[in-house]
Amino acid sequence: MLELNPDHAQISSALADHMKVAFGPSWKESLCEKEIDEKIDPGQPALLVISLSALRSLDLLRELRPLTSECRAAKLFSKHMKIEEQASALKNRVNIASGTPSRIKKLIDVEALGLSRLAVIVLDMKTDTKGYSLLTLPQVRDEFWDLYRNYFHQRVLEGALRICLYDEIPVNIKKEKSNQDE
Repeated sequence: MLELNPDHAQISSALADHMKVAFGPSWKESLCEKEIDEKIDPGQPALLVISLSALRSLDLLRELRPLTSECRAAKLFSKHMKIEEQASALKNRVNIASGTPSRIKKLIDVEALGLSRLAVIVLDMKTDTKGYSLLTLPQVRDEFWDLYRNYFHQRVLEGALRICLYDEIPVNIKKEKSNQDE
């Protein structure tokens, strides 16, 4: 797990600062090299942000603007974007990507999105208006865990990939009452 800088609040506006610290003093080289060199294939982000929805993915990309003004970012969600368009865009150098579990998995499956360079995954823990998050909305949760098991878990165990839980994590998670509680 990636430990965040305690001097910065865990709010979206501080996300860029947290990522600079996470990548260390060489963050600019890791995230912002514009040219593809022989070692790095196109469509290989170093930072991947996974969110509950397309709108939240866009919000987080906006908050990463201090980084994305110099780094190439990719939007990986289905709202108004066809998978073919995204696959085509991923043929270029991508440093930061933000999207939903379903679209990210589809792009990996069609080999448009590569993970060999991936160093940090940010899991957006912000809840929506109904109180659901990436890990609690049933369909999105299932898609996320499928993505995690198939593509991230082994790299996390090997220490090649760090995970960051980001934003406010709800303390009061509603539990269904069982008959024993009554």
